[in-house]
Amino acid sequence: MGDIIRKDVNSEYAYSGAVKAGDYIFLTFCVGNVGGTIKEQVEGALGDMERRLTLFDLTLSAVVQVNVLLRDPWDIPIMEAVFKEKFKGIYPSRKTLSTEFAHKGGPEGLKCQIDGIAYYPK
Repeated sequence: MGDIIRKDVNSEYAYSGAVKAGDYIFLTFCVGNVGGTIKEQVEGALGDMERRLTLFDLTLSAVVQVNVLLRDPWDIPIMEAVFKEKFKGIYPSRKTLSTEFAHKGGPEGLKCQIDGIAYYPK
């Protein structure tokens, strides 16, 4: 299996943003544009995911599975529209859940978080 490689480590909140184990990269707590509209936050979360993937010379096309956490499940159509634009037909498997975020931004802060798994074919 080889070594486990941890990147984008956040010591304040005790997590690694990207972990390579074997042929897979595990991505967690991808967020962005906190406080913006749901469209801006989904775009920001996928942008954060893209940034982490570049640490391993990968793109969104390597993502095989995502878990999307939304504050409001009625935002799913907006999230799906952003996914269509960003993944360009190469869609990962997906689970979408509604949750209340325990985040300092409160109800007007964090509205979307995305976790994912990418295949590392190298």
